[in-house]
Amino acid sequence: MKSDNLPILDWTLEYTKCYLQNQGLADNSIRILCEENKVDGKCLLCLNDNDFTVEPISKLTLRDRKALYCTCKALQRENHDILIKLGIADSPESSIYSNHQSCKQESEYGDVEHISPTLSDDGRPRLPPEKTKAFLSLCYVVAVTWITAFVMVIVHDRVPDMKKYPPLPDIFLDNVPHIPWAFDMCEVTGTLMFTIWLIVLLFHKHRFILLRRFFSLSGTVFLLRCITMLITSLSVPGTHLQCEPRNTFPVQGGSSFDNLATKLSQAYIIWRGAGMSIQGVRTCGDYMFSGHTVALTTLNFFITEYTPRHIYYVHTLSWMMNMFGVFFILAAHEHYSIDVFVAFYITSRLFLYYHTLANNQALMSRDSTRTRVWFPLFSYFENSVDCIVPNEYDTPAEVAKQFINFVNELVVDAFKSLASVFQRQEASVAVSNSSNTSNQSHVSKKTM
Repeated sequence: MKSDNLPILDWTLEYTKCYLQNQGLADNSIRILCEENKVDGKCLLCLNDNDFTVEPISKLTLRDRKALYCTCKALQRENHDILIKLGIADSPESSIYSNHQSCKQESEYGDVEHISPTLSDDGRPRLPPEKTKAFLSLCYVVAVTWITAFVMVIVHDRVPDMKKYPPLPDIFLDNVPHIPWAFDMCEVTGTLMFTIWLIVLLFHKHRFILLRRFFSLSGTVFLLRCITMLITSLSVPGTHLQCEPRNTFPVQGGSSFDNLATKLSQAYIIWRGAGMSIQGVRTCGDYMFSGHTVALTTLNFFITEYTPRHIYYVHTLSWMMNMFGVFFILAAHEHYSIDVFVAFYITSRLFLYYHTLANNQALMSRDSTRTRVWFPLFSYFENSVDCIVPNEYDTPAEVAKQFINFVNELVVDAFKSLASVFQRQEASVAVSNSSNTSNQSHVSKKTM
């Protein structure tokens, strides 16, 4: 029986049953669909992605769900004009079968390539956690923070003399009085935003994807900051700051290794305190551009991107804390206005650029060469993410269960490692004993 023998809108229940039998569906699945749920030709044509995740289709076996999936997709392709007439499909290019439309890419020769997201067994887009990539991104951001701390030590030693180079003219700093406690309030605001972000990570289903994006973007922005604050040293923005080089000259009688060890110890103090004044860290010369603004803006964009849209009060609070944090930085006269503006612009543009490519595989594929040049980590971290990451969350019970499973896996792996070590030691002892026994027998034969 071919699908074009009778218009699909005229298919009766019996005709639909016969058609599904010819497609290889089991009798029990056909009974559930056609007898219990009255699925006829029109209903079969209008099945969409969500229908495959709920009953009755979710009760079918995996084989029958796959067979029904292929059948519906073929019917929709053959009867797309009918879907347009029914008002379900708006244009020949649209498809009701997937919530994520296939991306189209036009090549240099005028051909159109269709890029569709890879689906899992339940019809949803495939979003593997890839914990190894998250760990590598963590290593990347740790390395970058160490480099940043070391560069901050260098630029502190190159800070211009305040007597010879007074603060530069600045519209905001010249018109807003200095508030001594404002910088501490900025860091308290950043700590609150970081706490909110940790809560989002804890309950988000795709937390490892979020982690590697957060680490890779943060590391890249701070790496750019290392370059900008190293190549040009701005004068101190306020006379209230006590800034002067700490190690202008090498230690007398000391080797270059001693000077390097001193700088590394100073860098460790900065790294350990995350560059925060409330942790006892005071640095000078690292003005272009503001690292505190980078941290606030990055946290703000990640919180608003990976929380549901209907939680608007969280988004409003996040933006308010971002703006107040920036104001506190300027009110404390710790940075020039241009430092804050450039930091916000670079961080926001890099975030949007990254997520535009990640959410649109056609752009990434078409511009893959340029992407590898300007964003080398992107191609590796995002090669298995084929769609927009949905904001889905686990319940506290699910989070606790996952944590217990993770701990159990660690314990089991540790015991397996110890067992393998003991087995290797026993094997080596057995080999050495057998060799000693053979040597002794050989010596006894010689003596005889």
